Amino acid sequence: MDEKHEIVRLSIVIPVYNSERTIGKLVEELIKELRPIYRLEIVLVNDASTDDSEKVCISLFEKYKDIIRFYSLSKNSGEHSAVMAGLSKTTGDYVVIMDDDLQNPVSEVNKLVSKFSEADYDVVYSYYKEKKHSFLRNLGSRFNDKVANWILNKPKGLYLSSFKAMNRFVVDQILKYKGPFPYIDGLILQVTDKIGRVMVEHHPRSEGKSGYTLKKLITLWLNMFTSFSILPLRFSIFLGFIFSLLGICLGIYSVIEKFMDPDIPIGYASLFVAVSIFAGIQLIMIGMVGEYLGRVFLTLNTKPQYTIKKAFEAQKTPEEES
Repeated sequence: MDEKHEIVRLSIVIPVYNSERTIGKLVEELIKELRPIYRLEIVLVNDASTDDSEKVCISLFEKYKDIIRFYSLSKNSGEHSAVMAGLSKTTGDYVVIMDDDLQNPVSEVNKLVSKFSEADYDVVYSYYKEKKHSFLRNLGSRFNDKVANWILNKPKGLYLSSFKAMNRFVVDQILKYKGPFPYIDGLILQVTDKIGRVMVEHHPRSEGKSGYTLKKLITLWLNMFTSFSILPLRFSIFLGFIFSLLGICLGIYSVIEKFMDPDIPIGYASLFVAVSIFAGIQLIMIGMVGEYLGRVFLTLNTKPQYTIKKAFEAQKTPEEES
C-alpha cells in the first residue's frame, strides 16, 4: 500500500468562503497527514469571501508553493462553481473535494482514496453515522436526497455528500460541462454508476456558521431541477391534466345539481376559489417553463460559471509536471 501511495498523485479541492479561522489549520493538517504518502496538491478557491480568507490563503501559498495553488474569484459564484474552478486546476490521479470548516477530519481522506483499490470505482462518497450540521442544513440535505432520488435517478441509500473522491476520468468528464449552473453530483451521476461509499466521522463546526442559507439551498435545488432533468415539465403536464379533469367533473356536477334544484344560488365564493386555484397553478407552470427558457438563454449567451480574478501558482518544470 505504501509503495502504491508513493506514486499516486492526489489533489484536494477546497472551496473557501469566510473561513479565515479554519482554512489555515485544515491545510496544515492535510500537509502533515498526507504529504508523506501521496504526491500532494491542494487547490484553494476563494469564493469572494468577505473576511480575511484571501490573505490567509495567500500566506499559505507563500509557505507551501510546492503544494498549494490558490485562486480567488471576482464574485461569489456558489460552492459548485468554485469547485468547478478548482477541478479545472487539478492534476492528480484522484481528486478529493472537501469543505473548509474542519467538520471532515483530515484522517478520513485516506479512507476515501483507499476505497478505490477495493473495486472498480470511479467515485467514492462519504456518509455519516451522525451529521453535526445545523437543523436547516440537515433539513435541506434530507429534502435534497429525496428529490435527487426522483430527479437524478440516484441510487437509494447513496448520500450525496460534499466530501467525496473522484478519479481522473470522472474529473475530466465533469469539466466538459460548460453551462453556467453546475451541480457536481448531477454531473457525476450522468457520468458513472460505479460509486463506492465509506462511513466517516463528522465533527461539530468549531468556528463560525454555515454559509448555506435558505436562498443558497433553493438555488441548489433549482439547479438540480432545471439543469439535469425535464421531469418537472412532465409533472406540470400531468398536474395540468389532473386539474383540468377535476374542473370538468366539477362543471358536470354543477350542471346536474342546477337541474335538480333550480333555486340553488350562484356561488360567487366557490367561483372565486376555483379561479384563484387554477390561476395560481397556471402561473407556477408558466414560471417553471420560464426558468428553463431563462437558463437556456444564459447558456447561449455563455454566462461564465466563475471568473478567476487572482491566481497564485508556482511555475513547475516539465519534469515536475510529468
